[in-house]
Amino acid sequence: MNLSIIIPLLNEKESLPELHQWILKVMHENNYSYEIIFIDDGSTDHSWETIQELSQKDANVKGIKFFRNYGKSQALHAGFAKAKGDIVITMDADLQDSPEEIPQLFNMIAQENYDLVSGWKKKRYDHVVTKNLPSKLFNWAARKTSGVYLNDFNCGLKAYKNLVIKNIEVSGEMHRYIPVLAKNAGFSKIGEKVVKHQARKYGESKFGIDRFINGFLDLITIWFISKYGKRPMHFFGALGVIMFVLGFLSTGFIILFKMIKLYSGFHTILVTQNPLFYIAITSMIIGSQLFVAGFLGEIILRTKNNEERYKIATEVNL
Repeated sequence: MNLSIIIPLLNEKESLPELHQWILKVMHENNYSYEIIFIDDGSTDHSWETIQELSQKDANVKGIKFFRNYGKSQALHAGFAKAKGDIVITMDADLQDSPEEIPQLFNMIAQENYDLVSGWKKKRYDHVVTKNLPSKLFNWAARKTSGVYLNDFNCGLKAYKNLVIKNIEVSGEMHRYIPVLAKNAGFSKIGEKVVKHQARKYGESKFGIDRFINGFLDLITIWFISKYGKRPMHFFGALGVIMFVLGFLSTGFIILFKMIKLYSGFHTILVTQNPLFYIAITSMIIGSQLFVAGFLGEIILRTKNNEERYKIATEVNL
């Protein structure tokens, strides 16, 4: 079986030669047929020049350079599109992921027939407050919401069957939820392996506390897309009908109550002077808008074009 190793990166010039040598050692020890695809996500520190140098020394090294920073999901998407290996490994370029884990991940796909295996950094060397605690909370919420019971959704070290990466759409900031995307696409055999995590050797982390805020927002997005992405009318239409009917019935009740009072000889205030009347009307308007939103969602879903989400400046060995 052939192996593709996909490595997205941003300003990791110092790490790349050492990472390449480490991967090379593992590949030769296990006699793997392999390719290494580096995706330079808009680096400004000569990372691309380093990739070019490595590609000249090693024909198995391939590279993709973006015009600017588009994000890790877009980098993985570009790598997935180019990957030719039967088994695909993704890992970070900062030397915190160990290439020594690759053989066991490879075997779990090749021999145990997993569709996807996700790494679990059980012992971490990140800052407790800014990364470890938010990560635990995030992973708990992701498990409860998605139904995919992994301990570490954020781990960049993962292994896939080629069939999986060719049948999932990684966009926005959805790289955290690739196991969920795989499950939604029908790949149900998802495993997990405890992997060694190492302290960052060069530079600084490109991710801060804000990634967990974005992660929770993305979690809500993927939950909605998983449930209603192919049928937005089922959500917006149902909610719109409920609000419209409640508003309509409330308005009818207010008018009927007014008429009963008049026929009984009681003096009552005008219907338009009753605050409940305006609440009911507002409910009907919002219900109508939600219903229309459902129709628009259906129209967009059926007419959308696949937009280019990133621009590739140049490639090497591809």
